[in-house]
Amino acid sequence: MRAYDIIYKKRNNGALSKEEVEFLVFNYNNGEIPDYQMSAFLMAVCFTGMTDDEIFYLTSAMINSGDVIDLSSYGKLTADKHSTGGVGDGTSLIAAPIAASAGVIVPMMAGRSLGHTGGTLDKLESIPGFRTDASKKDFFEYLDFAGAAIIGQTQEIVPADKKIYALRDATATVESIPLICSSIMSKKIAEGAKSLVLDVKCGGGAFMKNLKDAKTLASKMVETGKKFGKNIFTFVTDMNTPLGSCIGNALEVKQAIEILKGNLRNDLSELSIELSGAMIFSAGLALSVEAAKDIAQKQISSGKAIEKFRQIIKTQGGNSKVIDSPDSVLPKASRSVKIKTAKSGFISQMFARDLAIASALCGAGREKKEDKIDYSAGIILHKKVSDFVKEGEVLAELLYNNSDKTEEAAQVAQNAYVISDVAPAKHNLIKEVLF
Repeated sequence: MRAYDIIYKKRNNGALSKEEVEFLVFNYNNGEIPDYQMSAFLMAVCFTGMTDDEIFYLTSAMINSGDVIDLSSYGKLTADKHSTGGVGDGTSLIAAPIAASAGVIVPMMAGRSLGHTGGTLDKLESIPGFRTDASKKDFFEYLDFAGAAIIGQTQEIVPADKKIYALRDATATVESIPLICSSIMSKKIAEGAKSLVLDVKCGGGAFMKNLKDAKTLASKMVETGKKFGKNIFTFVTDMNTPLGSCIGNALEVKQAIEILKGNLRNDLSELSIELSGAMIFSAGLALSVEAAKDIAQKQISSGKAIEKFRQIIKTQGGNSKVIDSPDSVLPKASRSVKIKTAKSGFISQMFARDLAIASALCGAGREKKEDKIDYSAGIILHKKVSDFVKEGEVLAELLYNNSDKTEEAAQVAQNAYVISDVAPAKHNLIKEVLF
């Protein structure tokens, strides 16, 4: 086989065989196929798509490029959760402790912020001492001690995806549905969980801008997971408006702690209950989804969820005093700018992507993977969609330290709000559920 012929076939909308896909992935991973040829293939996929069989072949090839973790010793109790990227989306910080406190074993390999989307690893690393770089041995120790492990992708797991994703990021091929599906599912299947709860984001702050594309991606992930014998529970959720009341790493950790203590209820807590309930149900610890959601809520009210988060933090080397006194442990920004409304009315829209960009400009995000971020920077959202505001009232507060882009961030944040005379129609946070 030759890479040229495979690229040519896919460019002309041909369906690739299992052997052709494996040849391309394995030889790119070992350096035999250069970046420019893999880039051409990725762009061909963007334009012509892939069949369900091709997606399965690509997912399998990437899984087989590295190690697969065997969690069979935990039985059917293993369940993970993954979101496709959003703004203010701290659900992993909340859902993992809730599910683990109910008896689910949670092996979670999470990602970092890139572009406008936040990253679970960065949020957790805002807790002093918290380790997300772990060996396979560490991974199992975390699971045994705390019932959950939240770490970064190891060098041994799906190395081909790591190389291909870096290339996609540099070649404008990130948003291809087949490539997103195979990338996510290869990592999640390789990490070994029996069940997987997926949160596919839809809207202006997500990679999938419209409901049709989001549902297509969700269905592809469900079908791919089933072919590998996994239990898949998929939500399609709204990401036009940021989740919760914070954007930024330490800010989102503090908010998660308040939710897990039962002190705060908002759209972020609502979605976290849905996701953790699905994890509990998928692991066979409840007879129905509704019963599982009740269990999730009881884990919060009983104090078991927040104590599980304390245990996870301590097990992974973090300062567990953050649970009792987040303000004294988490980094805090030294400066702030308040964004005020120029007129009275109802907030009819908040552009999630723009607010995320404003947060990144304050120092909370990164444009390239090697960029350093300011854990204390971000935005506190004082008002959200449907709230009535009076002229001069504070909409949001930008927190930063030494950013030279604060004026730009303030302007972007100001323009992210739309104020109208009429209250907007209520939107559904959950658009679709597939399983």
